[in-house]
Amino acid sequence: MRPLTAHIDLDALRHNYLQARRSAPDARAMAVLKANAYGHGATACAEALNDLAPAMAVACLEEGQALRAHGIQCPIVLLEGFFEADELDEIITGDYWSVLHTRWQVEALLARLAHWPRHRVTVLIKCDSGMHRLGFSPDEVEAICQRLQAHGGIEQTLLMTHFATADAPDSPLLISQLQTINTLRRRLDLPGCFANSPATLSVPAAHHDWVRPGVMLYGVNPLETDHAQHDDIDQVLKPVMTLQSRIIAVRDLPAGEPIGYGARHVTDRPTRVGVVACGYGDGYDRHAAEGTPVLIDGQRAGIAGRVSMDMLTVDITGIPGAGIGSRVTLWGRDASGAVLDVSEVAQWCDTIAYTLLTGIMPRVPRCYHQDGAFDTSCDASALF
Repeated sequence: MRPLTAHIDLDALRHNYLQARRSAPDARAMAVLKANAYGHGATACAEALNDLAPAMAVACLEEGQALRAHGIQCPIVLLEGFFEADELDEIITGDYWSVLHTRWQVEALLARLAHWPRHRVTVLIKCDSGMHRLGFSPDEVEAICQRLQAHGGIEQTLLMTHFATADAPDSPLLISQLQTINTLRRRLDLPGCFANSPATLSVPAAHHDWVRPGVMLYGVNPLETDHAQHDDIDQVLKPVMTLQSRIIAVRDLPAGEPIGYGARHVTDRPTRVGVVACGYGDGYDRHAAEGTPVLIDGQRAGIAGRVSMDMLTVDITGIPGAGIGSRVTLWGRDASGAVLDVSEVAQWCDTIAYTLLTGIMPRVPRCYHQDGAFDTSCDASALF
């Protein structure tokens, strides 16, 4: 078996969910599991949170169907709503909560409810409070809510919005969005579902009835960093994914030798190079810069040369004990206890942690650990 594995610590996932609840103690927290639980495996993560989360959220009905097929029975929120009217029969009968963000969705839902007189549904009316991506304008929301609330097929109507700059709590846009949505909520007297991960952690005025923790569940600090200001967040969130491989070959090169495609890296001294079984075909970012950190048996080293499809190369000159078979942690928690934050790796790749986590390809086996055990072995036959 190829040594590259994504180890998923389900105890850390549960810890981070409970931290979201502690951050917003008067709200209920729906666990956001879209994009295959940000690359971690939606069904396994849903099962780990099933006794904690009163609702879960996904992007679309297909993602919800995968959870239902694995026995998840709590309400599942469809964050983009539905795309075709023929999805509605399953939404109405399957305890899905749909976001409504356009008029045609409202009309289609009300028309379809006539075919299911014994069923009632919960909907989330999305208000565009300033992000200008999805949602009704604040001036439209009141009439739409009144129409829905007057219909006998609507069980509950929640007011929803999404913040563009919640990772920067002092942002003027965030303050404006909060004023808009909180004014509307008070006027309509509706339960609110406003706070994403950064707002859950740092914007109490956005908590209200429901919060939507997403990337924080997976151990990523969602706040704009200035790490000095948010060290407390880095301490309370635990990394869930550890992407780990091994050195499969070692090359000893003199000064002046190129490494890898394009000869981007040329050795400036005698150099030991470790070849690692991980590349952009696995989802590791090809744009990783020279020196992008990895951990080798708990010690930091840096990438040397361009990332290939199936391999990358690291400078192991300063780690004499490193060799074929040495454990390489691309991000996450090494078995020694050392941690390499996926957000730090993302900065070296000129991207964000979300991209790295969701980009890990299906060919990389996910190995799930819980009950306090961290195991560097993985039985591939038990993964899927």
